Amino acid sequence: YPSGNVAIIMTGDKDQHSLIVQEDELRTTKIRALFQSDGRSTCYYRNGDEWINMSTQGGQYLDQAGNRVRRWMWPNLSPEPHVPLSPIFISLNRHVGVRILAQDKIFVSFLAMGQQAKFNMGTRVQVSAGSQLPPAAQLGEDELLLLAFRVRILQLFDRMRGCLNFPSGEQWNKMQPPMYLINQAVKILELCMAADISDELRSSIKAIVNA
Repeated sequence: YPSGNVAIIMTGDKDQHSLIVQEDELRTTKIRALFQSDGRSTCYYRNGDEWINMSTQGGQYLDQAGNRVRRWMWPNLSPEPHVPLSPIFISLNRHVGVRILAQDKIFVSFLAMGQQAKFNMGTRVQVSAGSQLPPAAQLGEDELLLLAFRVRILQLFDRMRGCLNFPSGEQWNKMQPPMYLINQAVKILELCMAADISDELRSSIKAIVNA
């Protein structure tokens, strides 16, 4: 961002990768969106509530009250008649926008100071007739909470090290947490998406890792 805060992080390799959009804030690493090359993606409102959630089967669009506004299935995975996806465009903030045109056309755009970068995080998953996608591994509620608190504690320890190394606070406030902590936070959010848990617990876990 023009402020110097990290806006977009790419992780992974050429076979499988993820794109993370962070909020333009100095002291937090709040995740605004997560896109994965395996077809799973989630966008969040500024307060951390889920906005758009997509999987290899389809997606849904929620309003800020948590009500489902739109739901769709990707054409190549749904043999039955379905409502076609109308193009979706949202602005995560003044610099980052997301445009969803099709399963293989999901664009993340970054614009600042006259410079633009565009990433296509869409993918097309081919599923043969009669086959099913493997179920996602799920964890219990207690396990998910423990993982979230573990990441939060590690985040606090990292911030404490920053305080000791830069007592004035002018430099450590600008430092990003280590990449392994960002990856762990993203992984927990992925597990929450796949787990059969309440929306309240899912929101609580998001708040813990994004605090």
